[in-house]
Amino acid sequence: MNWDQIQGKWKQVKGKAQQKWGDLTDDDLDRIEGRRDQLVGTVQERYGIANDEAEKQVREFEGSCNC
Repeated sequence: MNWDQIQGKWKQVKGKAQQKWGDLTDDDLDRIEGRRDQLVGTVQERYGIANDEAEKQVREFEGSCNC
């Protein structure tokens, strides 16, 4: 699934995002609103990881999301 599709279905997808990244709050996910760059930044911040690692995780999520 490409990111445009994920963004269009964000209300359905955000539950899957919260399963993958349990430290993300509902407020985080509402603020992200399906924007990929916001998701990367929030994952990086919440988990204290490098931007490259956050990008990798979001790419994996994007590829595995059967939404």
